[in-house]
Amino acid sequence: MKRLQHRAWPKDLPHDLPKTTTTLYQAFADTAAAHPNKDCLNFYGKTLSYADAHSQICNIAAYLHSECGVKPGDRVSICAQNCPQYMLVFYGILRAGAVVVPINPMNKTKEIKYVVDDAQVEVIFVAQDRSDQIAPLLEDGTLCHANMLIYADFLGDMITLDVPEIIRQTAQPLPEKFTSWAAAAQCKAPAPTYLRLPDDLAVLPYTSGSTGRGKGCMHTNASALHAARAVYDWFGFSGADVFLSVSPMFHVVGLQCGLIVPVVIGATSVILPRWDKVTATKLMRDYKVSVWPTVPTMVMDFITQEDLKRADVASLHTVFGGGIAMPDAVAARLLELTNLTFLEGYGLTETIAPTTANPREKPKRQCGGLPVFNTDVIIVDPDTLAPVPHDEVGEILISGPQVMRGYWNNDAANDEAFVVIDGARFLRTGDLGRVDEDGYVFIVDRLKRMINASGYKVWPTDVEATLYDHPDIVEACVIASPDPYRGETVKALIVLRDGAECTPEDITKWAHKNMAAYKVPRIVSFVNALMKSGSGKVLWRELQAIENAEVNAEKSKS
Repeated sequence: MKRLQHRAWPKDLPHDLPKTTTTLYQAFADTAAAHPNKDCLNFYGKTLSYADAHSQICNIAAYLHSECGVKPGDRVSICAQNCPQYMLVFYGILRAGAVVVPINPMNKTKEIKYVVDDAQVEVIFVAQDRSDQIAPLLEDGTLCHANMLIYADFLGDMITLDVPEIIRQTAQPLPEKFTSWAAAAQCKAPAPTYLRLPDDLAVLPYTSGSTGRGKGCMHTNASALHAARAVYDWFGFSGADVFLSVSPMFHVVGLQCGLIVPVVIGATSVILPRWDKVTATKLMRDYKVSVWPTVPTMVMDFITQEDLKRADVASLHTVFGGGIAMPDAVAARLLELTNLTFLEGYGLTETIAPTTANPREKPKRQCGGLPVFNTDVIIVDPDTLAPVPHDEVGEILISGPQVMRGYWNNDAANDEAFVVIDGARFLRTGDLGRVDEDGYVFIVDRLKRMINASGYKVWPTDVEATLYDHPDIVEACVIASPDPYRGETVKALIVLRDGAECTPEDITKWAHKNMAAYKVPRIVSFVNALMKSGSGKVLWRELQAIENAEVNAEKSKS
């Protein structure tokens, strides 16, 4: 299959990478052996070496094996914000031969129970502040073991940074049926024999489930490590780098760029549990952060700091990420402040992060970039699966070593998700995009996120990108509002900057000057904040559902 991306391929990089021959845990053990005294992580100034981290990882594996009866292939969950324990537990589970099932710490008991039941999890590591959501699952027998971790255990004595109260909270009396972190981290039993292979299942992250129940994505050591190498080889990262690990580790971007990539190359992760632009800036300055994996929403907030100085970010050499398209106005401001171009990429839970990435030498704005090593991306008609011409919009299909093995215990979903084309197995992403003549992939929208206004197709992300050029707009989400005349009309939910005095009519007038008439939001609603997921993505489906419900309710009244 011809790969157009090779026309713009980065110099000195091979087109393909060799098959992965190791495992995630073994990668950590190898780094710990090679660099025992190097800082593995930094948490508000307190550090932990690779050797000390590896020792605790082996203790956690011993605990899982001897105290919880965990066997190779069993699923074990983590439910916590970013913290040192997250990394230790992640690799401890893998060292025990088990499979990591990350759970969003914002989930409620019912949502957690769904994942636990679906993945057949019996053991969970949970942060103290989420114990109330886990306790009912211990009471009803859904879970057999819950180990409590406390963020403050890894805080140093001399903290000069602003630490959220929930992170400062010291140990409370241990609830019934919970075990302490010490029981795992200080377990003296022998660790089990490690026999896992590259193609063994290793990580089972769940999709957000915004179109229904979430699905577990089966990733092997090999798929996760190929995706990791597609990050560090593509951008040229090394052990000399320091990563700001603020993207949530339960999400594949934070998992890859906070837990896997830095470990494999022997770099240091500066861990931040929650996004805070002031604290993030101080960490960048004080600990010479060089790599910042992020999402545009964080960048939008970051650049609003009036006292941000070039010296604060002098060590940064790479800012990259995805989730949503980076607005031109925000990218331009970042470049002005830091002299850095935001390098956009594209990936899914099903690909455990990168599928495409922009090359340093020839990045394109509001573009997912080029398909990475060993990866084929084709654009097809979503109904017929026939290829569409270059620059025409269709569904994005992906084939590559980073693509999941399949959805956990869900044959029906697998039948819908995978197709074979020219002998290759492709994942149907449900995303709409186009590929230009050089192989760059442009993400247009989700397959079902299109507004049909009087027969005109309006892509919401196109309208949003233009709205971000308005000086008073901080964030925008465009949705469809049911309209008895036009079928659907364009509605914009907008967050204004502090002190802005414009009206909805002002926004509409401005839009008329800056976009085609059929794209102009006929309805503008100002909101204090947009609903977002834990990974910072705007939850447009939920906002769309609310709009539909409200319009239907008004109809029923009349």
